[in-house]
Amino acid sequence: MTVLGKADKVQLIEARSRQLEYRKYGLELDLIVENAKATPDADSVQVIENAIAEIDTQIAALNSELTAVNSLPE
Repeated sequence: MTVLGKADKVQLIEARSRQLEYRKYGLELDLIVENAKATPDADSVQVIENAIAEIDTQIAALNSELTAVNSLPE
């Protein structure tokens, strides 16, 4: 059985966080595009805003885990 070391865990957390940041930016672009319409769809805007908020929550959880992992001994 392979056990992940501290550096491995940090790398995985940072990679997942980066993936979420990419998704969030894509959603922010979707929001810009939707709001640029002559008549933005309010439901679409709400769905996008909710998705961005969810990603923010996920990123915060990963940052908390990163703090915990960084406090582990080498």
